[in-house]
Parts: sequence; C-alpha cells; structure tokens
Amino acid sequence: MFENAVINGVPLLLVVMGAVAYAKKAGLAGVALQGASLGVGLVLGVGYMYSVTPPVDFASWFGYVIYGLALGLSASGVVDAVRPAK
Repeated sequence: MFENAVINGVPLLLVVMGAVAYAKKAGLAGVALQGASLGVGLVLGVGYMYSVTPPVDFASWFGYVIYGLALGLSASGVVDAVRPAK
C-alpha cells in the first residue's frame, strides 16, 4: 500500500517515521507522540495523494484522509515496535 508512495526516490513511510522519531527525541512521549504521528501521517499522506491526483468529490477526500491516517498509524506502530524493551 505504501510501497508506491515515493517522492523523489524517498519512501513516504520513512519520512513519517523519521519525523516521529525526531518528535520523540524532542521530548514528546505517549499520547502526544501518537498524536504527532497521526498528524504528520495525515498531512503528508493527503499531500502525497493530492499531488498524484487532485480530489474531485467527497469520496476522494475521504479516501485521502484514510490513507493519511493509515500512514500515521503504520509509522507509529513501527516506531513502537523498534522501541527498546524496558
């Protein structure tokens, strides 16, 4: 699903994961970090989908938002999965 989301050779999922890791190093944790992940995924996912094909109706916008949310949730899950166990 996200394997085709590449901008100038950079996979979009890696950009979102990097932004979430940066937010974590900046001091965000817990719910705030997950919210940042969703927000970054939403903005970049919708932006990417818009750049591919501008939406023409509500169904298109809704699909773009779902794509962005899925991107943010995926990045959040990957960041949590690689977190060292305490």
